[in-house]
Amino acid sequence: MTLWQRLATQGKPADNFNNHPWSTDSFALAHNGVLWNDKELRQTENLPDTRIQTDSYVAVQMLEQAKALDFTTISAMAEKIQGSFVFTVLDRDDNLYFVRGDNPLAIFDFGGFYLYASTEEILRQAMRKLRLHHREEIHTEEGDILKIDQAGQCSFAHFNPNRSFEHFWRNPRFRMLSWFDEVDEPEVIDGQTDLLIQTAKSMGVSEDEVLALIDLGYDPCEIEELLYNPALLHEAAAELLYAYY
Repeated sequence: MTLWQRLATQGKPADNFNNHPWSTDSFALAHNGVLWNDKELRQTENLPDTRIQTDSYVAVQMLEQAKALDFTTISAMAEKIQGSFVFTVLDRDDNLYFVRGDNPLAIFDFGGFYLYASTEEILRQAMRKLRLHHREEIHTEEGDILKIDQAGQCSFAHFNPNRSFEHFWRNPRFRMLSWFDEVDEPEVIDGQTDLLIQTAKSMGVSEDEVLALIDLGYDPCEIEELLYNPALLHEAAAELLYAYY
């Protein structure tokens, strides 16, 4: 099993049972993003108690509770989730599902061999290292469920995203980034910048892009909000980097 590095918003990564992906008898699931209604779902969906503290484990439990893995059960699960996410689910028959919320997702097809990550920039770096060419992008949008079967055939379904909250920072439980304009201490500012960069990297945004925006006077709160419109952020940062260098 491959352990994926993640931002520790909930649950200690040092405890291996908190780490993605999780494997059950019928599927394995991994998640990129932050959920904020997992505690509520544990109650409303009557999910069993578990030692696993990670927020996204509720997705595993809801799919297990459905006793099936298909477009219908995945859609039902995704529509109950509040937060920012892309789920990847691999079943026992080697069908791979991508469940896209508002997190970025890039998928390249090399004739039946697939690479995926949060952004195209990451994939292009992998392509250069692997000396891969002639890729075809598979486009997805928020609310899409993409299934790639064991033969490499793609099919789509759709779910209605739960928009009770548009951004995770509106929920006090997940205010990972706290910015105080009146704080002048260098060590505090450095710590805030490091946290912003760490959060951005978990969402596929590079450190150079964040620093370019900071250098040009963008407020950290503005950058934080741009993280949820990655295309706009990449465009703004690219223009700034080009002008600067």
